[in-house]
Amino acid sequence: MRKSRWTIGSLQILTDGCACGHVIFEARGAPIVCASCYCNSCQTAGRHIEQLPSAPTVLDADGGTSYLLYRRDRIACTKGSEHLQEFGLTLDSPTRRMVACCCNSAMLLEFTKGHWLTLYRRRFPSDAPPIEMRVMTRDRPQAAQLSDDIPNYKTHNGKFMWKLLSARIAMLFGR
Repeated sequence: MRKSRWTIGSLQILTDGCACGHVIFEARGAPIVCASCYCNSCQTAGRHIEQLPSAPTVLDADGGTSYLLYRRDRIACTKGSEHLQEFGLTLDSPTRRMVACCCNSAMLLEFTKGHWLTLYRRRFPSDAPPIEMRVMTRDRPQAAQLSDDIPNYKTHNGKFMWKLLSARIAMLFGR
């Protein structure tokens, strides 16, 4: 298993890559938040992407999609951007997912109106930061039983939104 976490001074660098290694992203610093989303869009997109030829798993066993959210200015594709292909559920959706077409690995989700990028946690090796919360659990599959080891929120709760707002403020002040 490859190691994805390393530091330069006090700055943490986390790398993720597609299943075949042709696409690599670097994320600098700590994520804004590590969450698992159960919204209908994430579940639908996950199922569609998983049906692509030889695609790695996207959805967690309970139907959620685990993500690491980073500020846009802290993410860089360091290898293989030519292999990225947009995967959208609808033409007018404010979200677009990027899939590495070399191996059909789901790489990231972009909310086009936001200041962050959402990286699929499954693309990181096992040393990725742990999930802090589950959001949009009202849409989870009926059979999914969620443990209470971390907070489970029916929607995007205040804590989640505060983390996004705080990251935006930090970006504005160049921190």
